[in-house]
Amino acid sequence: MKTVLLTGFEPFGGDDSNPSGEIARLLDGTVIANHRITGLELACEFGKSLRQLRAHITRTEPSLVICLGLASGRPAITPERVAINIDDARIPDNAGRQPVDKPVVRNGPAAYWSTLPIKAIVAALSEQGIAAQVSQTAGTFVCNHVFYGLMHELADTSIRGGFIHVPAPWNSSFTLDQLVAAIRIAIETAIRIKCDKRETGGATH
Repeated sequence: MKTVLLTGFEPFGGDDSNPSGEIARLLDGTVIANHRITGLELACEFGKSLRQLRAHITRTEPSLVICLGLASGRPAITPERVAINIDDARIPDNAGRQPVDKPVVRNGPAAYWSTLPIKAIVAALSEQGIAAQVSQTAGTFVCNHVFYGLMHELADTSIRGGFIHVPAPWNSSFTLDQLVAAIRIAIETAIRIKCDKRETGGATH
């Protein structure tokens, strides 16, 4: 059985919980569309989070990697379109690091596209009455750091991957159970659809 690696983050910024990490833990060991989900939590730290992610990829040998993060100010689930090669932290990470204008990968490309079917995911969620929209920026904190590092790691492989931000249950209309159900739909859609579609029918990122 193929594996989907699903990651979330530990709490950060003074919060007591992080729904992205909780979703990963709750879905760990489940089977979706004949794929076993391995759900793991990453440190909310520059550098350490990517070392953990690389180790998890090596260990689990997934066919698909979806990283989750918290965007507490957003009201919807937001698959990210593009990761950029910059760390520029508004607040310190959990280790106290606060890089400014530093590359995620020295001499790496400026950006990477997600290889998830982001528009198909939004459509599948919207059809179930779940608030969702494509996001054009993953920010410049640890979420983008992991997103860019993931896509750099997968660049010369056949493994698909990307990043999805989830809203905070305490600052949106979502409960944790609803977020878990929504990410199940997103995973199933990403497994089933390998080439995203424009509204008019053509392929796109």
